[in-house]
Amino acid sequence: MSLNGKRILLVIAGGIAAYKSLDLIRRLRERGAAVRAILTRAGAAFVTPLAVGALAGEKAYTDLFSLTDESAMGHIRLSRESDLIVIAPATADLLAKMAAGLADDLASTVLLAANTPILAAPGMNVEMWEHAATRRNVERLAADGIAFVGPAAGDLACGEVGQGRMAEVADIVAAAERLLADAAGGGLRLDGRHALVTAGPTREPLDPVRFLSNYSSGKQGFAIAGALAARGARTTLIAGPTALPNPPGVTIVAVETAADMLAACEAALPADVAVFAAAVADWRVARRNEVKIKKAGETPTLALIENPDILATIARRSDCRPTLVVGFAAETGAAPEQGRDKLVRKGCDWIVANDVSGGAVFGAERNRVHIVTPAGTESWPELTKREVAERLAVRIATHFAGPHAAE
Repeated sequence: MSLNGKRILLVIAGGIAAYKSLDLIRRLRERGAAVRAILTRAGAAFVTPLAVGALAGEKAYTDLFSLTDESAMGHIRLSRESDLIVIAPATADLLAKMAAGLADDLASTVLLAANTPILAAPGMNVEMWEHAATRRNVERLAADGIAFVGPAAGDLACGEVGQGRMAEVADIVAAAERLLADAAGGGLRLDGRHALVTAGPTREPLDPVRFLSNYSSGKQGFAIAGALAARGARTTLIAGPTALPNPPGVTIVAVETAADMLAACEAALPADVAVFAAAVADWRVARRNEVKIKKAGETPTLALIENPDILATIARRSDCRPTLVVGFAAETGAAPEQGRDKLVRKGCDWIVANDVSGGAVFGAERNRVHIVTPAGTESWPELTKREVAERLAVRIATHFAGPHAAE
């Protein structure tokens, strides 16, 4: 689920892990979220309202009885104007207040008044985390619908070792995306499913220093892998050379050539769904030079041969064929029509077609696609690549939740 345009209320309680909340604000905003922050009295002893407000882009809230804020029932407004509330760190004290329904400061009052999803990232000493009271409180809150991420095990600030470390920022962001995705998709999940995704370009060597390739950045395929993982799928991403960070919760297999990519895809089977978003080179040289091709006054002639057709090969397998095979068609005009032709030729179930005339899509943040199926064509508006990925993940989850689920 993209965080673009989402409003997140971050509650920072009093623990040493509060320093991570500053990076969390940055990462949430990088993904397009608007962030407001509340600091408990103890939280403000670890990170200052000034630092939090500077990173969030607006004032940090601390006082339940601020006349300015409470003239408009500020604690209710903060809750109602949020798509998600994240508590990081969630201390034993704050978890206890939530479990008991207490509301004696701004943070606990907002949490009690909340009607939006809440994600808690516990952070505390290992003995506090394992105490029977904390365990009861966590069980009570989970039964009440509070989502949790972490804590992790490892070295703690107090010098002890054990479970209690607040989850890493990337894991909290991924959990936030997953929680919002569940809300947006009516709770549609892909738990127990294996998703295979390809992304990025391939490189076909000419000699030790040169290769044939294309402009694909891999952004769309990486976003799709992340969106499928966020819905619970065990996701394997076969990726050509890119400079992108690995999506959280995704197993990455790095490849270079089309032959490498096909071999990796076949090794990853069986899969329930396979999404082939990679821009695979159509040709490779018939014979790779083992030494650098030198300038010799004449233009060299390259003899090319076709690469294996990964999409068609997997789609037409008689064994281990994924239940749902989704191909991509990057065309330079008449994308829906070209996509329908490709659907038939390749033997896949869906085609995601887009127009890349002028190279405007490669490396960009936005995309406009058409979903081509045997039943017809569905044209989506221009969206960010993350939003395209989320919509596609919802559509895939819907497919498996519907009449095809038993296939």
